[in-house]
Amino acid sequence: MKKQTQTFEVEGDHIELNQLLKLAGLCGSGGEGKHLVAAGLVQVDGQVELRKTCKIRPGQRVRFDGHEIEVRAAGS
Repeated sequence: MKKQTQTFEVEGDHIELNQLLKLAGLCGSGGEGKHLVAAGLVQVDGQVELRKTCKIRPGQRVRFDGHEIEVRAAGS
């Protein structure tokens, strides 16, 4: 499967991982995002991340189910 990359602009200095998955359209709710993270299905910067509310900052990359999200600061 071909990897799909999207850019997400974060307001402020971070966004919680479960909320990023929801706002990027990769799951239906923050609760669903928490379950995906807890199941070990999400990677941050190439490493499996198990902290559901891990703070994701500009410059980081999140991967899930063939999708990659490149996080940038809003306005950059």
